[in-house]
Amino acid sequence: MKLVLKIVSIWFCNSKLFLTNLLLVFFLFSLSSCKSTYNTKVFSSKNLSLKPNYELESSWAVLPSKYSNVFKKYASSRIDTLNADVFYVYPTLNTSKNDSRWNVPVNDVGQQDKVLNKAVLYQVSAFAETGKVYVPYYRQAHYRSFVKGYKKEGEKALKEAYKDVESAFEVYLKKYNKKRPIIIVGHSQGTTHAIQLLKDFFDEKPLAKKLIAAYIPGVRVEPNEFKNIKPMTSANQTGGFVAWNTYKKGKKPKNKDRYSGSVTTNPITWNSEKTTELHQHKGFLYSNGKMYAQALKIKITDGLVWSTNPKFPSRFFMSFLKNYHAGDINLFWQDIKENSLLRTKTWLEKNSK
Repeated sequence: MKLVLKIVSIWFCNSKLFLTNLLLVFFLFSLSSCKSTYNTKVFSSKNLSLKPNYELESSWAVLPSKYSNVFKKYASSRIDTLNADVFYVYPTLNTSKNDSRWNVPVNDVGQQDKVLNKAVLYQVSAFAETGKVYVPYYRQAHYRSFVKGYKKEGEKALKEAYKDVESAFEVYLKKYNKKRPIIIVGHSQGTTHAIQLLKDFFDEKPLAKKLIAAYIPGVRVEPNEFKNIKPMTSANQTGGFVAWNTYKKGKKPKNKDRYSGSVTTNPITWNSEKTTELHQHKGFLYSNGKMYAQALKIKITDGLVWSTNPKFPSRFFMSFLKNYHAGDINLFWQDIKENSLLRTKTWLEKNSK
């Protein structure tokens, strides 16, 4: 079995065609590795690039006035009529073993391409008909910040990354929001920053009244993570958060209790149901731009969403994976889209009286 996995791993690391055509696996394997050590150096704030100026459009990956042609495919054709905003913080994209930087400059062209053509295109696009989308570039921390042996320096890098997200949100509130209701979206490292953002700006704060919902999958989130922002347990509930971590059915992380006791939202029914059938799954957005409905079934366990092997092209290769972390959003793309529309409609109806 180890030999088979080794062969598969080598194949993944060298097949550019497969990585191009299979976004989900691209993310999963970019978060793992074909090497075992990182090229790194001691963290120093002196080595950081200049702090982004979010008054400049160039510091934003996405603004309502700055949608790429590809992103427009998923957006409302009447963006000016949308009555909500979506603020999105993207996941870890800098995973190179040979990159010694702790934080990526926002003007890094390679990073910008990943943000726009990977994270934005296959994650926050699910919300593009729900509200006006805002995505700041930020000096995100390298993936090794989460790896054992690098966490001490990594915590410093993550703090610097959050400072950017915080600054971007402050500019967003001052310049763009105009007292509109807000959906907060994050994934993985993005969720780590989104959680802190919710604590600093919403939890027990006046802005909580403007929170439609927070979609924060990809990390462990405790039921009592916030003081006043609670897990949502029905499809049309507002003012709270949803969170989950996706694994292949029957599989668990090496630390089997890593997610035990954490919030585990059902990202198909959005209620307390523990299982779903194929016909309930609304759609998985694949990297060919096609939607695959009725592609998977899930089971909610203690801390995990267990998914069957999704039905889509090249699904055979998914059988070698147990961690579906990279697909936390695009595996349930259409389900999330319809749910965000419902929650926004509910919030607007409640607050129009």
